[in-house]
Amino acid sequence: MKRIIFVLTLLLFLNQQKLSAQASVGYYPWSSLLTISTNSKKAVWLDTRFQTNSLFSSLSVDLLPMINLKRGEVVQWYLGGGLRLNPLYRIADADADLITIDGYSLNVGVRISPLPQNRRFQVALELNPYVKDKFDSGVLKSHFGLVYVFGKRKKEAPVPETPANQ
Repeated sequence: MKRIIFVLTLLLFLNQQKLSAQASVGYYPWSSLLTISTNSKKAVWLDTRFQTNSLFSSLSVDLLPMINLKRGEVVQWYLGGGLRLNPLYRIADADADLITIDGYSLNVGVRISPLPQNRRFQVALELNPYVKDKFDSGVLKSHFGLVYVFGKRKKEAPVPETPANQ
């Protein structure tokens, strides 16, 4: 019950931050993770990750609130942590909690926008220490992936009429 209260409190906190203005989608091919993030240019943002090569009973979802440490046009450093949930674990174990918490993680990462003509494409690099829910084991993961940031297009300024372009 404590875990469910913790998850609900976390979700309510994130909802209050109004993080829904802009989104990004990324894929970490060697980790087989699909990621969907809120506006990563804000000071605080939410990253959710889904495993893409897993059995249903071991399908996990990571909820990771992130804090930007330094933001620039090209490089963005961030830090965050969160928890890994397994909403479908009851398929394998009927006695499991409704929402099973698999473990906890800390994330330190950087997103780099290498293309000057299109800063929406980013390369993401991360270190991700992860421990199981009972703190009996853990692993240091690293992630490398590609991210695309969605957003509003900039409107071009109208060209003033002059005798030369009439």
